Parts: sequence; C-alpha cells; structure tokens
Amino acid sequence: MLVPALHTHHPRQFETNRFVYPVVSRRSEGVSVGINLNPDKVCNFDCIYCQVDRTRQQFGAFVELPRLLEELESTLRLAASGDLFAHPRFDQTPPALRVLRDMAFSGDGEPTTYRNFDQIVAQCAEVKQRLALDEVKMVLITNASMFHRPAVQRGLAILDAHQGEIWAKLEAGTPDYFQRVERTTIPFRRILDNITAAAQVRPLVIQSLWMRIQDEAPPQAELEAFCDRLLEMLAAGGRIRRVQVYTVARPPAESFVAALSDAEVDAIAQFVQRRTGLEVKAYYGKSD
Repeated sequence: MLVPALHTHHPRQFETNRFVYPVVSRRSEGVSVGINLNPDKVCNFDCIYCQVDRTRQQFGAFVELPRLLEELESTLRLAASGDLFAHPRFDQTPPALRVLRDMAFSGDGEPTTYRNFDQIVAQCAEVKQRLALDEVKMVLITNASMFHRPAVQRGLAILDAHQGEIWAKLEAGTPDYFQRVERTTIPFRRILDNITAAAQVRPLVIQSLWMRIQDEAPPQAELEAFCDRLLEMLAAGGRIRRVQVYTVARPPAESFVAALSDAEVDAIAQFVQRRTGLEVKAYYGKSD
C-alpha cells in the first residue's frame, strides 16, 4: 500500500537535476528513475488527464546529453545504495518499496520523438551496465506514435537487449473516444498498427488509463471495443505481457476529468481479463 503523497506527487525535478528524477511508482512497485527527454514540454498528444502544464512550455530547452548521463549515474547510485531514502521527499517510503526497480524514459512529452532516440537509449544502457545494475529494467513509457520510425525501432531493439520493457498507451477502443482523450492529429489506426507490429517482435505491456469525463464513467461499449482491439492484436501474432488498468492519481490538465473509484477500476480490470484472457493489474487513484 503506497503512502498517498508518494504516488500522487511526481515532480520531474530533483535537487539540481534537469533531466533525471526519482519517484516512488505505483506501477513499478518501487523506485523508478525517470529520464526526461522533453524538457521543452512539447508532446504530440495533448491528453486531457496529463499532469504536465503545457501552457508554460520552455521553448528553446534541449537535452544536454553529457549532463543527462551524469545525472543518471548519480541518481542510480543514490537509489541503488539506499541513500535516497534519507532525502525528505523519500524518507517515508515503506520498506517494501525501498528498491530500485527501473529507469524509465518518460517525462514531459513523448520520449520517442527525441531525434536521436536510439543513441540516447544505448548510452543510458551503458551507464546501467557500468554500474552492474543487471536486474534493473529499462522501461519505455510511450504513446507508440513513433514506433514506425527506424531510429525508434533501433532503440526498441537496444531496450530488448538490456532488460527492457515497453509500456504502450492504449486507452480507447474507437477513434472518437481516442480523439476525445488524447487530442492529437495522429490517427488511431497508426497507434494500433504500431503497437501490433512492436508486439509481434517482443511482448509489450499495455497501459490503459480510464477516468470520469464530465462526471461520466467510460461507456461499456468503449470497454468492449477496447477489448476487441486487444484481441485483434493477439490474433495478428502480437504478444501482450499484461494490461495495466489505472486511473487519475495526480492533478489532471482539465477540470472535467476525475478519478474512478477503486471499485470502478476493479470492475474494468475484471472485465478486460474475462474478455481477453490476459493478465490484468489494477492501480488506483488517491486511495491506494
């Protein structure tokens, strides 16, 4: 059981770092070291539930690779040694969560839009390898919009070779609901095709956030369609390791978005498991 303040507050700043930040993650079940490749806050999605304030974009910000790698090494050392838990932000972390689980490409935008994505993944993998953190995963938290690009495909292959895990966003079953939630010019079909193609190469984790929109829970027809999309991926030879069903835990971008109750999250998770036969894990909002 997480202390609420730990997973409901995920600032992407730590000490004097600009690109690397540790958090206690409900889905990682321990410490995740985030790598922010989008300090300019630019993203090709504009999700209605996103915690990032895109009205205050830092135009001109860019990734200073040597500094990022220095921050990554120092933060990994801090988390792996346990010294992180002497910090006031982390000193209330429950004992079971005081373990470094992963380093995650996430941050203030879609990480795979970074121009040299494959190169940054390779150099971050070298840091992990140099520190002998063999059991620490490299996680990519992604909307899957750029999987068709060769540099991204090379980056995914590097992840595969270094205890990698890809968490691909899919939280709709129809194009209309997809646009309502993600607010992007990228077509739903591209996302579905990209996830399917990637899952044909290695098993993926599907991350699926559901919420109340204008006080309405997800329509049952949308949940049915969502399951249909997962079944289509499986039928095409895609492999899905698990589905993460979760809800809003931090302040969303839009005031008309609110978290589901624990019971509603459980009901969705159970429905998806029954309809697809996949492993499904539920994660809750502020009450977990």
